[in-house]
Amino acid sequence: MQENTTVVIGVGNILFKDEGVGIYAAKYLEENYDFSPAVDIVDGGTLGFKLMTYYQSYDKVVILDTVSIEDDAGSVYNLPADALMGLGSYRQTAHEVEVVEMLEICSMLDKMAEVSVIGIVPEDIESVDIDMTPTLKESFDGLIRATLKELENSGIRAIQKAKTKSLDAIVRAYNSPTMASV
Repeated sequence: MQENTTVVIGVGNILFKDEGVGIYAAKYLEENYDFSPAVDIVDGGTLGFKLMTYYQSYDKVVILDTVSIEDDAGSVYNLPADALMGLGSYRQTAHEVEVVEMLEICSMLDKMAEVSVIGIVPEDIESVDIDMTPTLKESFDGLIRATLKELENSGIRAIQKAKTKSLDAIVRAYNSPTMASV
């Protein structure tokens, strides 16, 4: 078992506009904060079924993602695993389906982490563009605040780094041909 008992996993697909918000949020946290005790931060992309490893290896798993809920774009939700499993309308993208399916499977096993999804309602997950809509950019701080609050509720303190990167700089880095600065 790893030393850290908490992992933050950003999931999504940066090729489809707002669908990449979880990836950007994980990178934003990694670039701008230190955590005490330490937290592992993972770019989960579209991991899907490989999430089971995290659900079983850690005590606490925080997934950053879009949530397909009927609400205004930019609305932020903190959904514990048990609420998520009963939320059929959440499952609209391939990785949303896999996140919930892995929760359902792991809930029947001996060991499963406490899992929360900090999600934001997307505006556009169909346009092929490595960027986010202005609506989600405006609401991004709310997603970060909700994540930091969830970690704080678990006894984890976030310490902002002296030198930080903006959301735009992080998105631009993913848009570069080499992604060398990511």
